[in-house]
Amino acid sequence: MPLPDPIPTPPAEAVAPLMRGVAVLQCLTEANGVLSPSALERATGLARSTVDRIVATLARMGYVRLDGRDATLTPRVMELGNAYLAALRLPALLSARADALADELDESVSLAVADHDGIRFVHQATRRRAMSLSFRIGDLLPAERTAPGPLFATEWTPEDWQTWRTRLRKDPQNRDFPTVPPVPPISTAPPVPPVPPVYGPPGGPRAASIDFEGRTRDAASAHYALDDQLIEPGLVAVSVPVRDPRTGRIACAANVVSHTSRHTAADLRDTLLARLRTAVATMEEDLRQAPPPASGPSRSGLAIWTGASKQELGREFIESLARGLTVLTAFGEGRAELTLTEVAKATGLARATARRALITYEYLGLLSPTGAAAEGPAHRAFALTPRVLSLGFPPLSRTPLPQIALPHLRTLTDAIQETTSLAVLTEAGDEVQYTARVPASHVMSVDVRLGTRLPAARTTAGRLLLEKPPGPGLTTPADPVAYTLTDEELEQGVRAIAVPIRDRAGRVIAALNASAHVARRTTEESVHHILPALRSTASHIETDLHTAARFTRVPLT
Repeated sequence: MPLPDPIPTPPAEAVAPLMRGVAVLQCLTEANGVLSPSALERATGLARSTVDRIVATLARMGYVRLDGRDATLTPRVMELGNAYLAALRLPALLSARADALADELDESVSLAVADHDGIRFVHQATRRRAMSLSFRIGDLLPAERTAPGPLFATEWTPEDWQTWRTRLRKDPQNRDFPTVPPVPPISTAPPVPPVPPVYGPPGGPRAASIDFEGRTRDAASAHYALDDQLIEPGLVAVSVPVRDPRTGRIACAANVVSHTSRHTAADLRDTLLARLRTAVATMEEDLRQAPPPASGPSRSGLAIWTGASKQELGREFIESLARGLTVLTAFGEGRAELTLTEVAKATGLARATARRALITYEYLGLLSPTGAAAEGPAHRAFALTPRVLSLGFPPLSRTPLPQIALPHLRTLTDAIQETTSLAVLTEAGDEVQYTARVPASHVMSVDVRLGTRLPAARTTAGRLLLEKPPGPGLTTPADPVAYTLTDEELEQGVRAIAVPIRDRAGRVIAALNASAHVARRTTEESVHHILPALRSTASHIETDLHTAARFTRVPLT
């Protein structure tokens, strides 16, 4: 997508390479995480050489990887959105309540925040059904076509209403919201009687037959709002505001979403609204009792790293882009608002460099000032905005573990020239299921297909996941889950070794496995040569997994 244009021209001190890099990340996000450099060139209007340098820089930072000719977003880029969600605190404080409500109602429950005249989801607790939600954390929806939208609009200023009217006039079909189906053109919709808005003069454009201003008035008096198939046919929702106990303003909206095969919008209101309000009251009490956030350590050495990368890669590495992106990761829990001095200290950047990055992000709408503006950015505090979630978060927010692991398995197989795989325990707990696999290019290799289930007690992965003590044909160190090795136990001629994959809490949730014919690798060679590579790869997988799972659920299969 082209660069955003909130004002006619960017400030003189804005960092052009940083703006271009943000545009590339946003284009990749809208393309579901994958685009070729040629497609990026067309989408951004940038020169191909510029796109190539941006992609090379993002690849060096671990935010994209090159799959053939395509640039693909990686879980590492989610650290940008994680910085916003951690600073916001709402997902950490309220997600357990939302999950419990979803279990109680057997319906999808989400938490949404306002993003100018749109909304973004910051938490999703979905139900597994054939007809299920496809919205993801970070997706942007037009306020007028949602249940939370009228709630947030009750707090709009006259300027906010004018911004909404201008946007709707330019984009009456919501074409600039790629995650929702477009509405029919206004000219083909039935006439709608004029309805005065909550603020400002009467009139103004509106999408199709959506009376957003009237819905906002109703929400102001009823303290809830409905979505009766405004996004698309069949989808209904009811939403209640969750208010910040310190300010009384809406912190987020709790949203119950269903399908017309289970509830009409009126039925959703009549049967579930009371329970939703009870849950919201508990959420507000949680916010009231929440202790002040503890500021964790910020990442250090970033400025040194970017300098070293520039020295190694030369012209292909855009140091100003890399340094600018590190500014976003300076924010987080306990660091929701930072001054220029605090940003410079957290990142190790020079004040002048940090200042230009802050100016750029304010122009792009990724940061907003929270302090007095009288003396310029050096004396103001800044906070991340929900728009940071547009930098790669949505397409990665539902990435399963096998998809996270597969690129690392390919690298591992290339390095050790043996077949590698990822396995998890089945629900019954007596079998392992292979969920990712990269075969080695040997005439004779271990052939375990994806989805294959094998007895857990007879495989390296299963022994590790069961945390079984050593048995016949099994070699382990003192720690029974450090690694496992089987020698021709499951099948004659097959030697295998596995290491654990741990989640953010340290629990073993999967096993990374390498299999070889006994004629190619002795037991000692497997331990001394393959095991270190397995452990290194497991560490890389865990890094991506922990980043992806900080505020999202990562399916194991």
